[in-house]
Amino acid sequence: MTKPNILWICTDQQRWDTLGSYGNEWVHTPNIDRLARGGVQFDQAICQSPVCTPSRSSFLTGRYPRTTRCRANGQSIPGDEKLISRLLADEGYTCGLSGKLHLSVCHPDITTGSERRIDDGFHQFFWSHHPMPEWSTNEYIQWLKLKGKTYHTPNREDCKYVQTGMPAEDHQTTWCAEKAIQFFETAASSTHPWFFICNMFDPHHPFDPPKNYIDRYLDRLDEIPLPNYVDGELENKPVYQRIDRDGAYGMKGYLPASQMTDRDHRMLRAAYWAMVDLIDEQVGRMLDALERSGQLENTIVIFMSDHGETLGDHGFYLKGSHFYECSVRVPLIVSWPGTIQGGRRTNTLVELTDLAPTLLDAAGIDLYEGMQGQSLWPYLSGQIPEDTVHREDVYCEAYNASSVYEDPNGTWATMVRTQTHKLVRYHKGETCELYDLAQDPNETRNVYNDPEYLEIKLELLERLCDRMAGTVDPLPTREARW
Repeated sequence: MTKPNILWICTDQQRWDTLGSYGNEWVHTPNIDRLARGGVQFDQAICQSPVCTPSRSSFLTGRYPRTTRCRANGQSIPGDEKLISRLLADEGYTCGLSGKLHLSVCHPDITTGSERRIDDGFHQFFWSHHPMPEWSTNEYIQWLKLKGKTYHTPNREDCKYVQTGMPAEDHQTTWCAEKAIQFFETAASSTHPWFFICNMFDPHHPFDPPKNYIDRYLDRLDEIPLPNYVDGELENKPVYQRIDRDGAYGMKGYLPASQMTDRDHRMLRAAYWAMVDLIDEQVGRMLDALERSGQLENTIVIFMSDHGETLGDHGFYLKGSHFYECSVRVPLIVSWPGTIQGGRRTNTLVELTDLAPTLLDAAGIDLYEGMQGQSLWPYLSGQIPEDTVHREDVYCEAYNASSVYEDPNGTWATMVRTQTHKLVRYHKGETCELYDLAQDPNETRNVYNDPEYLEIKLELLERLCDRMAGTVDPLPTREARW
């Protein structure tokens, strides 16, 4: 069997409803939409943590955040964890990365060089945690300097919450794609298969698209829908959400939704979508380069994101220990022309933990015994019927993920979601959440304490208990009966 090349495109903080193929009529995403038409689009893909580091540790290992012991931003993944890149490198793959990794502490006050790495298997590592020039080792900033450019993103005069980003040709998103193209076009002449993960920082805040990208939204700015928020909806929801309404991450005055005008909200949404538009252009460049170099037919392409963004929905911005669909549901598209039948779209529940075992399965490599995800390859390859249910429920967790709040230990919460309901349990006595997704898809009414939902709540609590038990590390494996 000839092993496929793998191009894994991972954006940062991109919610699921930001692509034309997912029903967004505002964005300009013809290239990703083309990828979806030629591949399989998963409409209900759920991340395993709503913040960066634990989510990335999870999908790059196929294990849950609690299992990897990398539960929060500001932690470093233990050295004995096995990344998919390491497993593929052991099987003869040449592995590369551009952009963000964020599996270890990555703060300019602590990290003097790039982030600490474990034995991750990457042979080539173009590192840029984010575009801001806070490390001399930021290769994007080095690239700018070689071009005689300086990183500069001033605030816009018409909205203090939006910045004017670098021009498209000088943007970090463009640099990430160029490094990917450089890598796999060079690898085209090699006899070894390759794996490359392109980790763009966009559409992560700050909201800083190139000026011409957001400006094309301004003629219809008043038509852009306002965030999904109902006055008073936070009254019987966790206190952290009410705190975040006055400032993201509990920092009063930082993107305070409670103080924004309708125009502010619309400008932020336009900026976010404009960043997605730039991502789409760079995805198109990578797809064209694969085709130009004759590698498209033997390359698995994945497009996804690590977690979502509230974008003003439910009354606050950014992320944290919040489990709304806008926070935990992400785009996921998988394509392999000629091998995976394209033009398919599925509503089955999947987790990002499922991606690493899927890639091993597709490459004909034995699954790593420590993985907890469930391979999607039988579905992608047509080995099972299309209407087969992949998962009855999906699981997400946030352990000490929001230590910026008044509680010095942060929030500890877990979520279980079925096709029709979602339960979020806060494990320190805070208000919990239950949503009837069939009757209340916007998740504005918390029915956790509604007696009419007692039976459903008990069922979901039982499911949550089972899923938490399922995060127990399968390693070390059992070697004998006693």
